[in-house]
Amino acid sequence: MTNTDASSAPHTPEERAKLARRAAVASLVGTAVEWYDYFIFGTASALVFGPLFFPNPDDPILGTLSAFAVFGVGFVARPLGAVVFGHFGDKFGRKVALITTLMMMGASTFLIGLLPTAEQIGLWAAALLVLMRLIQGFAVGGEWGGASLVAVEYAPANKRGAYGSFPQIGNAVGLVFSTGIFAVVSLLPDDQLFSWGWRIPFLLSAVLIAVGLFIRFKLTETPTFRAAQSQLEARQEAAQVKEKMPLVEIFRRFKKPLLLAMGMRFGEAVFGYIVLTIGLTFVENYTDIPRTHVLIASSIAAGFAVYTYYFFGRISDRVGRRTVFIFGSVFGAAVVFPFFWILAADDIVLMYVVYTLAYAIGVGAVYGVEPAFFSELFGTKVRYTGVSLAAQIPSILVGFWPFLATALFAATDGDPWPIALLTVASLGIGLVCAYLAPETNRSDINEIGEDAR
Repeated sequence: MTNTDASSAPHTPEERAKLARRAAVASLVGTAVEWYDYFIFGTASALVFGPLFFPNPDDPILGTLSAFAVFGVGFVARPLGAVVFGHFGDKFGRKVALITTLMMMGASTFLIGLLPTAEQIGLWAAALLVLMRLIQGFAVGGEWGGASLVAVEYAPANKRGAYGSFPQIGNAVGLVFSTGIFAVVSLLPDDQLFSWGWRIPFLLSAVLIAVGLFIRFKLTETPTFRAAQSQLEARQEAAQVKEKMPLVEIFRRFKKPLLLAMGMRFGEAVFGYIVLTIGLTFVENYTDIPRTHVLIASSIAAGFAVYTYYFFGRISDRVGRRTVFIFGSVFGAAVVFPFFWILAADDIVLMYVVYTLAYAIGVGAVYGVEPAFFSELFGTKVRYTGVSLAAQIPSILVGFWPFLATALFAATDGDPWPIALLTVASLGIGLVCAYLAPETNRSDINEIGEDAR
């Protein structure tokens, strides 16, 4: 039994509004810290991990391929984290699960900054990097779902899209910090960057983790979870019925919402990584654009996304989640080919423009509504598990997308059209799933979960 003491619940609209704002901020800050940790690994994979942990003097692109393979390993661990932390969060509450994910992420990221390289300990360096990446992936598997629920379940009924955008804003803030810091250290001469400069972003995470933990420890359990837990315990006491595992209930009653959410997540994530890592790899190996410009462009795009995530989340409270998601999918599909054409033309000015449009609007519209949209597809007592699985099962494929893209670049001598075409197809999958999903922005978030929509 979890602590669902009614005395801890807010009794007035003012108290609830205050707690909702605190939950949204806590969700934003914690998610920003966690995704900062995750994004610096992706950036380091594109820039430094290849020669440091997988050196191949004859063909540097093979080292980058190996680094992206390790990047993908973290995604394999995500569904397991989704199951474990989803179960824990649905059974015992959101707060403790979120604190645990943040501590695991922080420890593994900090330790990456201390790892010896292949030059120092040979293959053991790569093995330790893989281990740290697995811990990162396991933690992230339970992070996003919990952060989304804390924001959405506290939100007023007509503002769930707006409040649900806060963990996504945290994602953008984490990207700004990670790419911004790497943009600075990338200015170092290569000998300094590859000897000690690359470690700075990882070691700095210790400060951010301390801030994130301080804020998350001040969280209280969501009123939606408390109400559902109290009702469920009363029903069990009266009927002597044993509560089923959330994972079992998901596959029994919520298979369709799970599949639809997975399809939407897949399209969004494939497109998102074009901007986050694949564009940088293309620039680094097949254009004359300095890498620092791409990192700065990513930071600027994420800075705009801080506002567009909230804008699209708020708009979805009025016009519906499906409408906004479909718009973002169409916009993303329209911008993919021009994105690569501009990079291939070495046009730095237009590169800044297309990065901002692709991320702030294309990714912004689909990613900004996901927390509210996905949360509203599942009942309260299976919601953490459902939302986490919907986000993380597609990650098994998406995690190896940078690896596949890099391999396609190598096979086509830098021709980006196969990658662009696959991205458009993936966005099409997300669009169809959004079209088939029910509109949820007027649904009752306080359902316990006996019936799937």
